[in-house]
Amino acid sequence: MSEFAERFEDLRIWQQSRVLANGIYDVMVGCSDYSFRNQIERAATSSMNNIAEGFERRTSRDFGHYLDIAKGSSGEVRSMLYLAEDRKFIEKHLAEQLRGKAEILSSGIAAFRRKL
Repeated sequence: MSEFAERFEDLRIWQQSRVLANGIYDVMVGCSDYSFRNQIERAATSSMNNIAEGFERRTSRDFGHYLDIAKGSSGEVRSMLYLAEDRKFIEKHLAEQLRGKAEILSSGIAAFRRKL
C-alpha cells in the first residue's frame, strides 16, 4: 500500500474515522441504553479498525474487502444516529453533525476504494 501511504495513520479516511469514533464516544457517554451505546460505539470503531487492518494486509484485494466492511460500518453508524435522535439519546444537531461526518467518511472510503 506504499503508493498511498506508509502507515494507515497517514490515510485521510482513517483519520476521519478516528474523529467520527471519538465523536460517537463523546456524545454517547450519558446514554442509559447500554446495548444501544455499545452497538453504535462498536460500529464506529469498526470503521477505523477495518481501515487499519485492511491496510496492514498489504494486498489491494484484501484492503478493498476491509474498506467495504468499513464503509458498511459507517452506514450502520448513520442509521443508528437516526434512532439515537428519535429516542432522545442525543440532540438533533449532534446527530446531524455526526451523520455528516459519517457520510463524508463513506464517500471518502468509496473514492479511495476506486483507486485500488
